[in-house]
Amino acid sequence: MQRRHFSTALLACALPAARAQEGAFTIVAPFPPGGPVDTLARMLSSGLAALHQRPAIVDNRTGANGNIGIEAVKRAKPDGRTLLVVPQGNLTINPTLMPQLGYSVEGDFAPVASLARTANVIAVNPAVPAKTIGELIALAKSKPGSIGYATPGVGSSLHLAGELFAQQAGIDLLHVAYKGTPPGLTDVIGGVVPMIIGNLPTLLPHIQNGKLRALAVTDAQRAPELPGVPTLAEAGVKGVALSSWYGVLAPKATPAPVLARLQRDIRQIFDDPANKAQLQKTGLAVWIVEGPKFGELIRQETASWAPVIQSRRIAAQ
Repeated sequence: MQRRHFSTALLACALPAARAQEGAFTIVAPFPPGGPVDTLARMLSSGLAALHQRPAIVDNRTGANGNIGIEAVKRAKPDGRTLLVVPQGNLTINPTLMPQLGYSVEGDFAPVASLARTANVIAVNPAVPAKTIGELIALAKSKPGSIGYATPGVGSSLHLAGELFAQQAGIDLLHVAYKGTPPGLTDVIGGVVPMIIGNLPTLLPHIQNGKLRALAVTDAQRAPELPGVPTLAEAGVKGVALSSWYGVLAPKATPAPVLARLQRDIRQIFDDPANKAQLQKTGLAVWIVEGPKFGELIRQETASWAPVIQSRRIAAQ
């Protein structure tokens, strides 16, 4: 009898926990911990947990350039509990670069909102004899095809930023693709590769401690964290006003009222002054575009990247 009462008590305790877990939010970040996607996913997760008084977990479901995590959200129940935090490249570049993707951005997902944006930075190892973009261009012209630049992979937004920079500057650079930014960053700091194009949150600490020399940002404005570093336009290279951004998607059939609630939640979480300040320290600026406007942004950028991919003959590896 005591054993039966004990078992019943355990079941009574377990049921509320099980129900809470069933109602939990899952924020899928399809890249490893430590980068901007993970940072934003964790801020969203903490905010949703506080607003709704229910568990919210971050699932770093990595692999296949983010496609594994993206496809997992595609298959998730469209109830607003499973969300995807993803960088722009997976939404605006991969559809052209990888025609056989296992998902359709427009057909399989509902755009919820963008979250933040950041500048991209062109930086070199301090041993490289180029202290300005003009000097880098001159060096590249003297050694066509021999100045390598590291990126997180073929077809990443940073790779295409490099291709567009080379095209507009009239130079031939050597793309050195890595499986993610960390190994490429290690090689540039170590002098194996002379140059890197990376997002500001990743490169900023190494620029500040002198392990990298920043030559320009690819955004339309200077980065507040690097006020002395010019934009490419200021350095004489026009037509490369690019930034990196990150957004939230839900499974396609998620009801409109649920999407509207999520958009309200995101505004409340990311407009919080403490959260804004925390992101700014890492080089991320809160930037929210919601619903259909976010969907239109994705469509426009997809259309603008397609000719770059085609003219530069970039192919997925």
